[in-house]
Amino acid sequence: MSRPSPQAVLLVDGYNIIGSWSNLKQVRDHDGLEAARHELIEALVNYSAFQGYETQVVFDAHSQNTPIYCEVFTTHLSVYYTDFGQTADTYIEKFCASFHHCHLYRSGKRVIVATSDRAQQLTVIGYGAEWMSSQQLASDVEFAARRARRKHRPQKQSNGRFLFNSLDANAQQRLAQWRKGAR
Repeated sequence: MSRPSPQAVLLVDGYNIIGSWSNLKQVRDHDGLEAARHELIEALVNYSAFQGYETQVVFDAHSQNTPIYCEVFTTHLSVYYTDFGQTADTYIEKFCASFHHCHLYRSGKRVIVATSDRAQQLTVIGYGAEWMSSQQLASDVEFAARRARRKHRPQKQSNGRFLFNSLDANAQQRLAQWRKGAR
């Protein structure tokens, strides 16, 4: 059985998000950029799976003379390092432009761009994509993490509606003795 096609593509401006989230800025400043990238990717792996998004995290080549590179982490998340001289903004704009002209746009599939760059926001909206602020993404990621934790929390089995039934055997025995007047 094949998995359902994601209804949305989430493009994340990686360095913009790292610079916007206080916890990622602290990691970047203390442990370096690589550690901050790793933290962001870890947060988005779970979020993307939970939301069912096809997520692409885009990082600038950072003036390194390297070709474009894609690293696939899960079926829901890939990381793109742009080509030398190409910014994440350029990559995202080209994606939105090509998406706008292809059949996916007419099929109802959505593109969401997560960035707090105002110029980028206006550009992607012009191509018909949706915009999400970095703070909204942080809030959504945290909400999804809480829901996933709550969903996977083991539920206590109740043996009835009385408190006595939820106690361990030793406590039940001591209470029974107290009821009979023995200590």
